[in-house]
Amino acid sequence: MGLSGILSKGVPASLPRFTLFLRIAIVVLSVVVLALAAFALSVFGSYAGYYGGYSGVSGLLIFVVIKTWLIFGILALFEYRLPQYYFRIVAVIAYAFSIVFWLSAWAWSASNAAFWLSNYCYGGYCYDGDSYAKKEGGALAACAGLGAVVWVLSIVNFAFFLRACIADPPVANQAELGQIPAYKQEAPAPVYTAPQHQQVV
Repeated sequence: MGLSGILSKGVPASLPRFTLFLRIAIVVLSVVVLALAAFALSVFGSYAGYYGGYSGVSGLLIFVVIKTWLIFGILALFEYRLPQYYFRIVAVIAYAFSIVFWLSAWAWSASNAAFWLSNYCYGGYCYDGDSYAKKEGGALAACAGLGAVVWVLSIVNFAFFLRACIADPPVANQAELGQIPAYKQEAPAPVYTAPQHQQVV
């Protein structure tokens, strides 16, 4: 139990069924984040440097989305097609990294959205941002909100997966995978045949 459940192979038998829907929701929301990040990247077009726009936040969001697809896609492949090669510790590490990256992405996106949507003051006068700034800020704000939702769903998925691994003993569900540890087998005791006595007549 405990750490041995995390270090063993195979999909945990006690993994709740609704975690599949959690993962689907994460992937679907990440598609929307990808579209919004691509829009934010295209707002200024070739004048991005002139207007102060750059690909930092949008580029990170696109990277995190693609990384999420790879993580969830590869783990789903091993979970449903190759369970005998499903190393739980690899899944735990991948899910943990995904949580950290989503936190970084949505927090940075929220910070930049606040910059683009804020007023700027010069010479005693304050001005609203132009339409480009509002589009950029709106897209990044939406990315931040959806990214925060994906981050929370990722934490819930990670928590239930970790709990299932810890609660699942290493041998409980692995008989069909050929992973039951070999028990010490003793050789059978030798059988001696009784000597045959000849009867004297």
